[in-house]
Amino acid sequence: MKHEPSLTLIGAPTSAGAYAPGQEDAPTALRRHGLADALRRLGAYVNDDGDIERWRWRPDPGERYAQNVPAVARGARAVAERVAAALKDESLPLVLGGDCTIELGTLSGAISAGHDPSLLYFDIHPDMNTPKSVIDGALDWMGVAHMLAEPGTVEELTTLGPRTPLCAPERLVLFGHDPEHSTPWERERIAHHGLREIRVDQIAADPAGAARKAVELVTDGADRYLVHFDVDSIDFTDMPLSENIGRNYGLSFEAAMAALDVLLADEKLLALTVSELNPHHGAEDGSTVKTFAERLAGSIAGSTAPEPRSKQAL
Repeated sequence: MKHEPSLTLIGAPTSAGAYAPGQEDAPTALRRHGLADALRRLGAYVNDDGDIERWRWRPDPGERYAQNVPAVARGARAVAERVAAALKDESLPLVLGGDCTIELGTLSGAISAGHDPSLLYFDIHPDMNTPKSVIDGALDWMGVAHMLAEPGTVEELTTLGPRTPLCAPERLVLFGHDPEHSTPWERERIAHHGLREIRVDQIAADPAGAARKAVELVTDGADRYLVHFDVDSIDFTDMPLSENIGRNYGLSFEAAMAALDVLLADEKLLALTVSELNPHHGAEDGSTVKTFAERLAGSIAGSTAPEPRSKQAL
């Protein structure tokens, strides 16, 4: 094991599951605007594993209700291979998306590496729709449904990993969920499974406290956990970087990052996935992406967390 905290950057430049192009440019933008450099300045050993194949969104008239399934599956499998390799090398994977379907790959890779982790899903949307519950065909708000192998999901995605379902309901914690931005189907399935959740208003009121409670939940019965962080959780007016341009709801940038500080500080953290960042929505000079990248680096490196991650945990 390396003496420094070891991180492996894995770029997932795909918007195959999205509504429109943009997220496929996020890994390049985050690198260009200093994410790796900021991590190194904070003392992390950073191995950049490059990118999986780039795939730019396009409509799929041949499969209207589950669009671009083959591309989504290829992307997830490619991410899974790199995540598994990083974990076997005792390095913490930092997966830079890309749309939310890449979490299928992160979770699959962790399981392939011999882990049985829980998943903390930091997203204002629970992503539990299916091709039969909504008509737009965008798979990026169906990712969790496929991890759980919900009724009406696509077999090519539910079976792409080493087991089906990839995630058991008791191993999932929804963090930042806002019921007002969930479909009736999603709310019904959350109730059906009795999923544990910490809602967006609880985080806004006490980001660090809500995050500490989330870590308690996600580590209950599991030795390690993954964090999936969707930039859509941040109010677009406060930090205009997400794919979803919804304004005046979600968390302030600082509240989201204060929560992330705590979520990433625990020694049981196994991997982090960052998704739904569209760099074209920020300032033309890249300053918005730079602000995000530098603050994210602080959370990852544990420089602002109350209990910094130990080197031995990586």
